[in-house]
Amino acid sequence: MAGNSQRRGATRKTGSKKGQTVGSGGQRRRGLEGKGATPKAEDRTYHPAAKRAKAKAKAQASAATSRSRNAARPIAGRKDNEGPELVLGRNPVVECLRAGVPATALYVANGAENDDRLSEAVKTAAEIGISILEVPRTDLDKMSHNGMHQGMALQVPPYRYAHPDDLVDRVHNSGEPALLVALDNISDPRNLGAVIRSVAAFGGQGVVIPQRRSASVTAVAWRTSAGAAARLPVARATNLTRTLKDWANKGYQIVGLDAGGDTTLDEFDGSAPTVIVVGSEGKGLSRLVRETCDSILSIPMAGPVESLNASVAAGVVLAEVARQRRA
Repeated sequence: MAGNSQRRGATRKTGSKKGQTVGSGGQRRRGLEGKGATPKAEDRTYHPAAKRAKAKAKAQASAATSRSRNAARPIAGRKDNEGPELVLGRNPVVECLRAGVPATALYVANGAENDDRLSEAVKTAAEIGISILEVPRTDLDKMSHNGMHQGMALQVPPYRYAHPDDLVDRVHNSGEPALLVALDNISDPRNLGAVIRSVAAFGGQGVVIPQRRSASVTAVAWRTSAGAAARLPVARATNLTRTLKDWANKGYQIVGLDAGGDTTLDEFDGSAPTVIVVGSEGKGLSRLVRETCDSILSIPMAGPVESLNASVAAGVVLAEVARQRRA
């Protein structure tokens, strides 16, 4: 019957086509495909293991950055084996300039209060050709880290050490009997500077120090030497014991200083080529160095003093050797 579209089996006819039939677009097929291996726990963004891995990586990056900054940061008043040293403060700067320390630059803070020390430092630096740089006070603060620069700093280049063989050549060229001093792990640069000054004063040809575990020629040593470090070579020995043995084979007598020595200074003959070995401030001569010495020398004491400062003891012996050679 016409119009009876509800009867069973009837087919509904549409008057017009409204559009294409929407399909799955292949989604059902892709949904059946394998998705590969399950990612590791730390690769899944919201997994606790991934959060822990991220935090660990961040901590490691932060630590690396901190180490890099600390390595690049200059340390006030000290220097490493390669970089320059920075002397801070008005009195130390003036003393270094008076002593003839070979500085490369004088830093003066903008607006620094003028006084006699600042005027002398600027005048001396200008006379000897040291660059004078005016910098913001904040720059000096960063260079010193503690602000204890008083508006002035002096840059000192690394000391250029000689080779132990250079000291032997110097002895040969001098035409005088050898008079050298070896320092066995002296840790105070002031003692080093004082010994350098005494060796220069009493006609010695040089000083040798170990390459490790020893004070080096810093601005403090320069200042204590009163400029003698500019005239007297200081050598660094990779192995002090080996160097002393080599010098002994060349005919030098190796004499160690110790309060309990087997020979007194009154009995000592310093006319032969001599190397005086001074031990460290606290421990004295090390075992291997002591065994290398031909004799151990002591200084007679009139009073109850047990021992002398290392640099003072070296000066006393050097003075006696010089007296004997003048006689």
